[in-house]
Amino acid sequence: MKKIYHAATIEAAEQALKNFEKIWGPKCAYAVRSWKNNWENLTQFFDYPLEIRKIVYMTNIMESLNRGIRKYIKTKSIFPHDQAALKAVFLAIGNIEKKWTMPIQNWGMILHQFLIKFEDRCRI
Repeated sequence: MKKIYHAATIEAAEQALKNFEKIWGPKCAYAVRSWKNNWENLTQFFDYPLEIRKIVYMTNIMESLNRGIRKYIKTKSIFPHDQAALKAVFLAIGNIEKKWTMPIQNWGMILHQFLIKFEDRCRI
């Protein structure tokens, strides 16, 4: 799947999907069919420059955050109301955020691309 995400153009991504289907089609028929049926939605990130796309498809960050929230909430057996659960998640994210020390690579270039693409919504 990385070859699809890392493709330079949407045409190259389509070719990568065809190659993926040749290799994995028999074993992962449902996944291939799902990708083909939802191709329009799944390839929206090709509307953005390469620098922005790199941070869009990085899932390790989200998986790490979800794991940290689950770890924090697992020790709580019940929340009296929705606001208490929301506060617990907020506090968990605050604690997890303290451990984030690595900056995003090429952040200057990424910020520049955001300013170009979203000039009306992005302010420095």
